[in-house]
Amino acid sequence: MFLLDKLFGRFKGSAPAAAATRESSGGAAVQPPASSPTGAAAPGTQIRHDPGLIPALMRDHVALLEIHSAIAAALDGGRLDVVRSRLDEFRAALMDHLLKENVRLYVYLEHFLRGDAVSHRMMREFRHEMDVIGRTVVDFLGKYQDLGHHPELAGPFRQDLAAIGKALVSRIRREEEILYPMYLPAA
Repeated sequence: MFLLDKLFGRFKGSAPAAAATRESSGGAAVQPPASSPTGAAAPGTQIRHDPGLIPALMRDHVALLEIHSAIAAALDGGRLDVVRSRLDEFRAALMDHLLKENVRLYVYLEHFLRGDAVSHRMMREFRHEMDVIGRTVVDFLGKYQDLGHHPELAGPFRQDLAAIGKALVSRIRREEEILYPMYLPAA
């Protein structure tokens, strides 16, 4: 929960401001809601399989990569003000995605995969890895929250942004190829 607390601004940073920025730019209605959960609940829970969850998570991936590209383009154009607002948008999109994964995907899989030790361990490794990546991205966002007022940070920012992008692309590929196919309806 530390990561979620940090993302929501209970620690460094201010996620509520990021959410307000996204809402004022019309970002609140960008993602259509996932479809209604169907079928049996995961064993020991009331969480039902949602056939729209994985497509929604994949749309989140596309949006995160588009925002990352927009940040890089704004940086290349010397538009640090745009970089700053896009960083807020990135924080809000990432927060939404991580919440969706943590509450709807991982909790379901935690119970659903209990009978398959190998898949269960793999899912837990994915979850732990995402916590580490999430903390890294939150630290990155906090480090550069005043980028618009400190243009001297543009050089290190460019390097860190490239590293974040590389990690993001790798993680997305692995989630979509390995983790997401584990999300099946309970019998």
